Amino acid sequence: MDFRTILAIIGALVASLGLAMLVPAVADAIVGHENWRVFLGASLVTTLSGGGLWASAAGRIETLTLRQAFLLTTLIWVVLTFFSSLPFYWSDMGLSYTDSMFEAMSGITTTGATIIIGLDEAPPGILLWRSLLQWFGGLGIVVMAIAVLPTLQVGGMQMFKAEAFETPDKILPRAAQIAGGMTTVYIGLTLFCAGAYWFFGMSVFDAISHAMTTVATGGFSTRDGSIESFNSAAIDYTSVFFMISGAVPFALYLGALQHGRWKQLFYDSQVRTFFGLILTVSLGMTLIQVQIDIYHGEEAFRHALFSVVSVMTGTGYATIDYGLWGPLAMTIFLSLHSSGGVPAPRLAALRFSDFRFLPGISSSMCARFCPHQKSI
Repeated sequence: MDFRTILAIIGALVASLGLAMLVPAVADAIVGHENWRVFLGASLVTTLSGGGLWASAAGRIETLTLRQAFLLTTLIWVVLTFFSSLPFYWSDMGLSYTDSMFEAMSGITTTGATIIIGLDEAPPGILLWRSLLQWFGGLGIVVMAIAVLPTLQVGGMQMFKAEAFETPDKILPRAAQIAGGMTTVYIGLTLFCAGAYWFFGMSVFDAISHAMTTVATGGFSTRDGSIESFNSAAIDYTSVFFMISGAVPFALYLGALQHGRWKQLFYDSQVRTFFGLILTVSLGMTLIQVQIDIYHGEEAFRHALFSVVSVMTGTGYATIDYGLWGPLAMTIFLSLHSSGGVPAPRLAALRFSDFRFLPGISSSMCARFCPHQKSI
């Protein structure tokens, strides 16, 4: 196996990650926190390492084989996590290397689990880096790679095959355009979410950080108390709206934008089932709260809706401890974790029918794959 193409691609991604570390470095420098040196040092190490990998491959880029794509997909997650952990490990937060790797992997995979306590007093650079990792991971490294690889004259379709175990030679024509469109939608949702958070009372920093993790459905927060810390019904509903927006298949947004038929978003059976389940379970959780006399009226519905959406989308934000709602509620939430986490509507559950409105997707191709709703 020729590793030069793999090294070149990983090198390009690692160097890009290193440049991204300059953003939290600036955030720390603005408030005068000494951690800006940590991010600057990590950025230099990461960028130079990425450049070294690129140079070691002599810039040789060839079409990936399927075996190379499998290896590349695995290495991307491992290598990027390793370099992403450096700011955590070198910071003054006292994290061990294992903890740093855990935090980085949790962020870049949008898992949302954290070992960091005292977020309210943490340096802004660390908080912003956690949000950036989830934002990058929320769109999906593979989707970003598909947008980048064609410019490097690499067969981006092999990346789809490696991630989804698909074997057809041509599943999605014009993959770069589709990935680029998804990226545009993703950035647009993030900007709108940040603006809404700021409008309803968050600081600019909190709004940007939470917008990235909300749309990514990752759940990292700048506060130990998560969204509950802001004690705002408007922020709660804003979170609900953008968690749902981030969970809807982005390909449907592209189809709606191209034809201006936004009603098509709600005609999709996947989306209708998603919304129906959210509403049904939220009403049930509202009744449970009223019955056990915890909350009533709008407040009960708001906490129920927020908790259900957070669990179903895998975001993990919290406004209340729903463990107090009793064993029936906990059993339902456990089921929601499974039903929402496995088919992850945002990108993992994209179906071939989602692309039927996009240019380059023939009706015969949809007819071939749509009846079985195969995932990619």
